[in-house]
Amino acid sequence: MAVGAVSNGIESDVNRWQYLNRFLTTPGPFTDDEATLGDEIIQRISSMKILVIGAGGLGCELLKNLALSGFKDIHVIDMDTIDVSNLNRQFLFRQADVGRHKAEVAAEFVEKRVKGVKITPYCGKIQDKDEDYYMQFGLVICGLDSVEARRWINAMLVGMVDGDNPDSLKPLIDGGTEGFKGQSKVILPTMTSCIECQLDMHAPREAVPLCTLATIPRQPQHCIEWAHIIAWEEERKDITLDTDDPEHITWLFQKALARAQEFNIQGVTYSMTQGVVKNIIPAIASTNAIIAASSCNEALKLASSTNPGLGMPGSNNYMMYSGDEGIYTYTFEHLKKDDCPVCGNLAKKIEVNSNITLRELIENLAERPEARQLKKPTIRTEAKSLYYQAPPSLEEQTRPNLDKKLTDLVSDGEEIAVSDPAYHQIQFRFKLLFRS
Repeated sequence: MAVGAVSNGIESDVNRWQYLNRFLTTPGPFTDDEATLGDEIIQRISSMKILVIGAGGLGCELLKNLALSGFKDIHVIDMDTIDVSNLNRQFLFRQADVGRHKAEVAAEFVEKRVKGVKITPYCGKIQDKDEDYYMQFGLVICGLDSVEARRWINAMLVGMVDGDNPDSLKPLIDGGTEGFKGQSKVILPTMTSCIECQLDMHAPREAVPLCTLATIPRQPQHCIEWAHIIAWEEERKDITLDTDDPEHITWLFQKALARAQEFNIQGVTYSMTQGVVKNIIPAIASTNAIIAASSCNEALKLASSTNPGLGMPGSNNYMMYSGDEGIYTYTFEHLKKDDCPVCGNLAKKIEVNSNITLRELIENLAERPEARQLKKPTIRTEAKSLYYQAPPSLEEQTRPNLDKKLTDLVSDGEEIAVSDPAYHQIQFRFKLLFRS
């Protein structure tokens, strides 16, 4: 009989966790002086509610690692279903699972393999849940392939923080991969640099000239971008595009496919449409494993204080990994930005031509990296409303302002607030500095 086994063939709970428990019961050279090690911390980890967002390549690794790190109350959100192309790296899924929801299958698989762990799946969007839902968790871990979804959950967690309620601060651990590269970071909402502060760390999408999209596309990606940028605006401009909505992606795919056939272009698929619209970069299983391991180690350190983790104010909070050529990792402190629209308190200064119209200003703002999804903005100053996109009565009332020059509407150095349904809770603040 194998060492550590009992007569019925099931490993005893004591032996199963003996190596993990050494870290949780024995002080080490880096253990926090205020850490309370022993049975109390083991119980705390066991009972802590953890939310994993995403059950794809990173999500599968995260769920497996968390379950094997002593966390026993795990929730997972994912709206996608399993595709055959997922099977090479999303190891919790099998051929028979194709078509089923990722969250459900992942939960079933991990619960079956790690006894005593309860994983609660939700098959839907993170936007379906309200503040009360997110308030129940001890920490949140993201394994997302969408920058927009990251920005949404970041804004939600920052907005939840109440200075009179310490439990309202929910640490956010975010992991992401891009081929052989990846990163993991720890965010303490309102205290350290947030996702919105870190947008400059995400690779910008390669720009395709609008004339190419509108006249003679050369690649399948051009057809998809045409459907995304031009066709949607012409035919469905009254509907806010939701890149997580299968019906919206299907509509774009069908439009792109028809245009590709018109120009004898091959290669437009549903998966490619989803990847181009959401700016998804193909993932590699080994990179996913490395980044997920880093994220879960940070979760364990946050929950136990056995070792110093990323994210403490004034310390490193961002880990970069590159496997392009050899192996290279680097940690640094990404600084909090005072003019961040989510966690900052200052308006971002921008120079604009004083003779442009409000409509042209909106177009210029939509070209900025942080506001590329700007479609139907509401713009106001502290003293007055410049333009409302809804309700219809206010839109009609403020519409004439779109063709007025900025000098007729605002003063040099005045602040404007910009919101848009595409950005949910994020409100941009800009300080307009006129140039002639």
